[in-house]
Amino acid sequence: MNIRRILAVWTAKAACGICRHMGRQGVTWAGKLALMIYPPILQEMAGEIRKKIFIVCGTNGKTTTNNLLCAALEAEGETVICNRTGSNMLNGVAAAFVLAADMSGKICADYACIEVDEASTRHIFPRFHPDYMVLTNLFRDQLDRYGEIDITMDILKEVIHIAPHMELIVNGDDALSACLAMECQNPWITYGISEPVASASDDKEMREGRFCRKCGARLVYRFYHYSQLGDYACPQCSFARPSIDYDAREVQVGGQLSFAVGKERIVANYRGFYNVYNILAAYAAGKHAGLTLKNFNRMLKDFHPENGRMEQFRIQNTGIILNLAKNPAGFNQNISAVMSDQTQKDLIIVINDNDQDGTDVSWLWDVDFDRFASEQIHSITVSGIRCQDMRLRLKYADIPSYLEADVENAILARLADGCGNLYVLVNYTALFSTRNILKKLEEIRP
Repeated sequence: MNIRRILAVWTAKAACGICRHMGRQGVTWAGKLALMIYPPILQEMAGEIRKKIFIVCGTNGKTTTNNLLCAALEAEGETVICNRTGSNMLNGVAAAFVLAADMSGKICADYACIEVDEASTRHIFPRFHPDYMVLTNLFRDQLDRYGEIDITMDILKEVIHIAPHMELIVNGDDALSACLAMECQNPWITYGISEPVASASDDKEMREGRFCRKCGARLVYRFYHYSQLGDYACPQCSFARPSIDYDAREVQVGGQLSFAVGKERIVANYRGFYNVYNILAAYAAGKHAGLTLKNFNRMLKDFHPENGRMEQFRIQNTGIILNLAKNPAGFNQNISAVMSDQTQKDLIIVINDNDQDGTDVSWLWDVDFDRFASEQIHSITVSGIRCQDMRLRLKYADIPSYLEADVENAILARLADGCGNLYVLVNYTALFSTRNILKKLEEIRP
């Protein structure tokens, strides 16, 4: 075994342990150090996976879909390497492999489930070629980092061509994802929802894929699910929603999600219609890879979302749900999930503008915050680096809010005078620190 590879593993594990002792994740540092010490470590370890490697890409739902797929594989008795924390750039992907290695630097795993940031695929795909790519959706996200959606699509098309034998598992309800699959030569299959679930769609929603990518005509929709997801066709050319291989039927949403796919009835105790897509994507990927998934429902029953994806806390007499909301499409679905809870609730909205968030917060004006003007909302507190921008956005919707830039103080205030039902919606860099605050308060204030 290469001594530098062993040294890279030991150093990465030590760095991660120190960072976690200091209350930090430490994952990206672990991967960065491993790559510095032994640059080929990622390609070597990826080559030692015994069966298949899954990559999960897309604007929203990557972490949940990836973790669900990993849990589904593990429920079938497989050993899996997974970047569960959502560290999805090159250093985070390297860390997923390195931290899973034993102290002799060896990898022992049947599968890898790796969430990958779309822009980072350019740095990761040259190091190894996945067997499957799950593509969740393509929405506008972080304009100052990604640019318009065309740039993201061009990046994905470029890296897909690097791996011509990789199979695509695509959300067929997303015209942009479906068009990308059609333009590539890779084999592909689809998942989607072929019947309307909501009685009507909100016309205020931003719809990124309104125009045909082939001829430029405005797409005609038989119905929308949300954003641009739905049943579409171009009136001027042959482009249309493809046939769906894994089709969710009889979808039920509310306090519990359920749907039928094939002969299976899938039930999950989650909120948010968007989670139907996440669960369906994981199911389609596992089945397409040849697994029976006979334990899928049991896995869903035992699966507890972590890392701020509808993660639940209980502090004193207050139930708290923490969820990530980082772009217009995702935030609008968060609003739908919050408002599906008919009881009184307090809200804390935390907005940062660090590099990983995107320094341009103009996307806040594309979110339908007007829906929070409801008697269900007991209070709204804005927090984070750009709390003033968030407060201004709510002011233009005629919604009053409290201002508290410090997130912990905001949470403590709502614990003291709230209604006992608190939702905390955060964008990316606020997620880990807010989760740490909630975990700390949960321990000292049971």
